[in-house]
Amino acid sequence: MMTYKETLFFIAKCLTISLERKNLKEIRQEIKSKKIDWEKVVQVSTKHYVFPALYCHLKRVNLLSELPKDLVNFMKHITDINRNRNQQIISQAKEINELLLSNGITPVFLKGTAFLIQGLYFDTAERMVGDIDFLVSKNEFQKTIQILKEDAYQLIHPNSSFLDLSKHYPRLIKKGKINAVEIHQEMTLNKYTAIFNYELIQPTLICEKGISFMSYSHQLLHTIINKQLNDYGYCYKNIALRNYYDLFLLSYKTDPLESIDALPTIKKQLNSFLSNASYIFNKPNIIRFQENKRVEKHTRSTISSLEKSRLQNFKMRCIRFRLSTMARIEILYKALYQKKYLLFVLGKITDINWYKRRFLGSEYF
Repeated sequence: MMTYKETLFFIAKCLTISLERKNLKEIRQEIKSKKIDWEKVVQVSTKHYVFPALYCHLKRVNLLSELPKDLVNFMKHITDINRNRNQQIISQAKEINELLLSNGITPVFLKGTAFLIQGLYFDTAERMVGDIDFLVSKNEFQKTIQILKEDAYQLIHPNSSFLDLSKHYPRLIKKGKINAVEIHQEMTLNKYTAIFNYELIQPTLICEKGISFMSYSHQLLHTIINKQLNDYGYCYKNIALRNYYDLFLLSYKTDPLESIDALPTIKKQLNSFLSNASYIFNKPNIIRFQENKRVEKHTRSTISSLEKSRLQNFKMRCIRFRLSTMARIEILYKALYQKKYLLFVLGKITDINWYKRRFLGSEYF
């Protein structure tokens, strides 16, 4: 019976076997040993949003014949669905791009959507994408919202309160379109906007066939920041294989260590992500990071947290409670002297639907 940690490491190595010969050799031996708990592999890879990528890599190195036939059929079915979905996402993103360009606005596509359009993956089906995320300058933010609303995009939750200092506008959807859209004015939490923002990435933007993206170095930084800082990955000491896989592929486009050197004030958190990624992918040469006692200790602690013990679960709940409480207190404090925060709080506490969503656990204050 494979543990969660063993399963995670097996999947992680599988995500590299098209490029890492050492890992391919090890994975081939593990599969032929007939000791792989495929049901657990499906569960964990699905939870980490890398199930289609897992199938694509196993297929690419001709290992599918070693898997149960019903599993292969299921993997192919899910991957085909995701490929079709991603093709629709690409089409929707291109439509949004054309719409905004015609109104004098240049959107910068982010994360999974950008990777799909740029062709970062071997197969379009590999990446599971949430929303279509793109960034615009603060001066164009409100105009962008208005243009999309005039194009029949509407809020998923019509009464959602929006704080001007939020990273992005609440999610928008359009009837007949497959994905929700998030319009970003920032890419980080408020405390980090001064060091990683539109003004920083704008001079080095890449434009391919009329569509704009960040440079590969900035995309790599954003991938790490999004997990380590925006999602508090550095505090939680958790692993998200989708983010790590994106980092792995981006490392073939730009040197990760040189990239994080550009942001010295948060290099500690960025370097830890690289160290973690290197460890779970079985130390590929392509992921360079700065080795020191601090990063070694953090990676060791992150890996130990994968044991999923009662103590680890309790620690995670405590961290989550502390972070969410601090965020609430900060907003309530600012509501005492800033009108925008006061209106935001009042909008929340008078919105019945917000209470329903909170009760269901689908939205955080």
